[in-house]
Amino acid sequence: MIKAIEGEIRSLDRDMPIADIKTMDQYVSDSVAAPRFNTILMVSFAALALVLAAVGIFGVISYSVAQRTQELGIRRALGAGTGSVMGLVLGQGMGLTAIGVAIGLAGAFALARLLQSLLFSITPADAVTYVAVGLVLSTVAFVASYLPARRAAKVDPMVALRHE
Repeated sequence: MIKAIEGEIRSLDRDMPIADIKTMDQYVSDSVAAPRFNTILMVSFAALALVLAAVGIFGVISYSVAQRTQELGIRRALGAGTGSVMGLVLGQGMGLTAIGVAIGLAGAFALARLLQSLLFSITPADAVTYVAVGLVLSTVAFVASYLPARRAAKVDPMVALRHE
């Protein structure tokens, strides 16, 4: 349709300048391109941070379980059930997570004013956002702690005691 419109304008006035013809969707898309890029960049970094947090928690808890194999084997030999060993390891992981989430949320609340220009339709002190982020991080930490806890609960007491 652009060629037809240009032809009609030229037939009315040959000296009329015609430049930068776009659809309304293109104009709208161009106007939100920079905020969209910033949002995609922030979401990408947030997803990367979430993956790194999950891998870090998994690594720390796995290392802790590996170091405590003998202790967990002795606990199992003395009658500790699968649930109690899993609870012990999950409690350790979730305790560390609670401390990390508390420090992170306090830091986020303190630094939220710096990001105020990037926030749309929410305030820097939006309680729903803070609660949602805390729940997501806690859920990821629970899953990352569950795998080593399950492995710890399956420790064979005889193998753990013979290891020494």
